[in-house]
Amino acid sequence: MSMAAVLERLRGNVDKMKSVEYRHEQLRALLRCIDENVDRWTEALRKDLHKSKMECLVMEVNYTRNEVICHLNNLDEWTKPEYVKKELLQISDECYIQKEPLGVVLIIGAWNYPVQLVLCPLIAAISAGNCAIMKPSELSEATAALIEELLPKYVDKDCFAVINGGVKETTELLEQKFDHIMYTGNSNVGKIVMAAAAKHLTPVTLELGGKSPCYVDKDCDVEVAARRIAWGRFVNSGQTCIAPDYVLCPSENQERLLKGLQAALEEYFGKDPKESEDYCRIVNQRHFQRVKTMIEKTKGSIAIGGDSDEKDLYISPTVVKDVQPTDALMEGEIFGPVLPIVTAETADDAIRFINSRDKPLALYAFANDKKVVRDIAQRTSSGSFCGNDTMMQMSLATLPFGGVGPSGMGSYHGKFGFDAFSHKKAVLVKALAMEKVNNLRYPPYTEKKMSWINWLSAKKVKSRGGIFSFLSFTVIMTILAVLIKVLSVMTYLV
Repeated sequence: MSMAAVLERLRGNVDKMKSVEYRHEQLRALLRCIDENVDRWTEALRKDLHKSKMECLVMEVNYTRNEVICHLNNLDEWTKPEYVKKELLQISDECYIQKEPLGVVLIIGAWNYPVQLVLCPLIAAISAGNCAIMKPSELSEATAALIEELLPKYVDKDCFAVINGGVKETTELLEQKFDHIMYTGNSNVGKIVMAAAAKHLTPVTLELGGKSPCYVDKDCDVEVAARRIAWGRFVNSGQTCIAPDYVLCPSENQERLLKGLQAALEEYFGKDPKESEDYCRIVNQRHFQRVKTMIEKTKGSIAIGGDSDEKDLYISPTVVKDVQPTDALMEGEIFGPVLPIVTAETADDAIRFINSRDKPLALYAFANDKKVVRDIAQRTSSGSFCGNDTMMQMSLATLPFGGVGPSGMGSYHGKFGFDAFSHKKAVLVKALAMEKVNNLRYPPYTEKKMSWINWLSAKKVKSRGGIFSFLSFTVIMTILAVLIKVLSVMTYLV
């Protein structure tokens, strides 16, 4: 079946998904798909990336499961009309925002977290009432095949489809007209997706990446910082879009940081990480060669690691010190188990360095003084920020996940995902009574009408203090509305 035919089939069933109860059914079906196939999910992830069972569960299976439950628990509330604050002219009207589905959406997943980066956007799409086509990454082959096999057994085949394949299939999909496209991956493909979407004026959510900085202050518990940085950088063998990409650190702290990183890595993966069941592998030969070439080209000094085994797609956890801003390791996102350390003597130096580069997907800062952490958060721009830890901002469904500028656009997770796949429709409903009130806006226009309209609709700058700041807006508006209605009827319209 052609891509156009698949899309047409789904378009014919969009009305099914308008039912909130049916969305609940599909989310519960997806939850069963996760729960009844845990071993198969972990087996596929092991084949694709050599992930340990615990990493599969914590960062993929259970993470996705919790996202489903979040939507199930909140969907009824999210779909309710959102009543808005009214002004005098609309005081007797019904005014609200209605969240409605977009239609048929395209979800293009990534290979580094191939379960959650396909299924979490799908959860949001279902919750918002959309039909969806999913395109898993062909690089995580085992997981992509499993998604294609399992999903049709659980969710409605007339509303959801999985398309596997490579560039040819993705290109053909992008030629179709969707109502929204969500893409997770690198910025080069992101540009292609956005250009294809622009031909149909299709809105996009792009979850890209970039070089996420990590500042370690001179006044800091360096050993604790090293443990948290080592975990964030080397989990999934560094193939995480929000992993700390490089460290900015005062020269006086670098040796302590290196010792802390070495100790943490030995604790996590043993003396030989290659033998650890918990250390992942690079996804394929192309990415192996890409990361290996970066290590070979660096002018910095390899302080930890640097070993590799091409047949096993293994690159050891590698830390490089004395890295210059122009180094090969600083040109683009590393997306592998390599951590450069760049000198930044002060927080101000780090802020200037960060602000001189593209806005990153994530930014991290470690300091004993929370004022330093807050200062960095406020004086820089990034998709997300985490102080005194790495990647944990992703663990909270009430925080959005998304980039800014070159690191992406739009966000999702929890209600942010529901909103990403929803149209917020403005609704105002008037009564057919009291038509004489509308005479003010009908021709013929007069100075008297203009005077009334100005009095009723003109806005004023609110006082930032004083007695009115303590009064309820609703009470004030209600009193004024009643007075105005009485005066209007008595002095002008009767």
